[in-house]
Amino acid sequence: MDIQNIRFAGRFSGISGSAIREIFKLLAVPGMISFAGGNPAADALPDEQCAFLAKELLLEKGKALLQYGATEGYAPLRESLVPYVKDRFFFSCGPDEILPVTGSTQAMDLLCKALIDPGDKIAVESPTFLGNMQCMRLYQAQLLPVESDADGIRVDLLEEVFKKEHPKMLYVIPTFQNPTGRTLSLERRKKIAALAAEYGVVVAEDDPYRDLRYAGTELPSIKSFDTEGWVAFLGSFSKVISPGLRVGFLCANANLLRKCIIGKQSTDVHTANLNQAIVDAYLRRGLLMPHVERICRSYREQMNTMLGLLAKCGGVARYTKPEGGLFIFAELNEGMDAVALLKSCVDRGVAYVPGTYFYPAGGHPNTIRLNFSMCTVDQIKAGMEKLDSVFSAQAK
Repeated sequence: MDIQNIRFAGRFSGISGSAIREIFKLLAVPGMISFAGGNPAADALPDEQCAFLAKELLLEKGKALLQYGATEGYAPLRESLVPYVKDRFFFSCGPDEILPVTGSTQAMDLLCKALIDPGDKIAVESPTFLGNMQCMRLYQAQLLPVESDADGIRVDLLEEVFKKEHPKMLYVIPTFQNPTGRTLSLERRKKIAALAAEYGVVVAEDDPYRDLRYAGTELPSIKSFDTEGWVAFLGSFSKVISPGLRVGFLCANANLLRKCIIGKQSTDVHTANLNQAIVDAYLRRGLLMPHVERICRSYREQMNTMLGLLAKCGGVARYTKPEGGLFIFAELNEGMDAVALLKSCVDRGVAYVPGTYFYPAGGHPNTIRLNFSMCTVDQIKAGMEKLDSVFSAQAK
């Protein structure tokens, strides 16, 4: 029988892979200026410091780190995460309420594995992070898009969805949201925690960009207003230390966390011990926040450069003005098609991600997501000039 006739699982129906991962292939083109990714800058990756810590940790406790570890995570990291979570996210939890995971992407996968049966409903911001939309769809969830505005997801519409559709979960990125860069207001954070408790909906609060703040005042997490355990908090060190280490964490009530631990046992047994130990060293030795402060100085200049040039870019009707994070979301003039225009931009040596991919129901063809962290200020200037040439010509 021809292998081309192989029968795949039904969960892959309609799943074509990440649009961003496909666009990433363009990065191999010499001279390409990419506003398409979401990676930290190369200068933000502390390779020498990680090498020093890895060597020290292996010499000190290498036998233990190179052995199998507990699925529940590296005990010292779970302990050091307790004060970190309280200081940075304003909620308290014990080591037994924290699960180190292989990137916060795995936390989302484990939550879906623990909670979602085929056909279950998940409320999501519109637009939202397409990578986790793909995860939800692989678990055959029905996504319920909820419109957002400048203050984040609209809680008036969200309550209507909770009343009428009874979703099992809400997925939300409250700070410097991907793809818009928007931050959920304080009152909406409080309201979401209250709605979750009232309607019995698990909130997956995904907050990987929080420490990348360049202006404004930090806000408490949604989890900090959670009095009944309905909020599961997803944290990550990918944007502030290294995405390659693949270390994140999940904070949730004991019953839910236990199901996630069982699910993790058959996924990867445990997150890499050495990688967890490196992150633990960053926290215990006070290395993290000085590193974050250094990289934020550069990111601030890069973001402000792009924002200034967007104000002059032809064909751009409006755009978000984030206080941090890695992304700016722009809306082109009515009738312009960002997917169709991408080829012309790539031919000129600049790439972005069309915004339509971030909307659960598609549409919005005149939107784009721009990332500034991977480019120098000079590259941002050159890339924005290329975008201007393409968009201005189309807008005439």
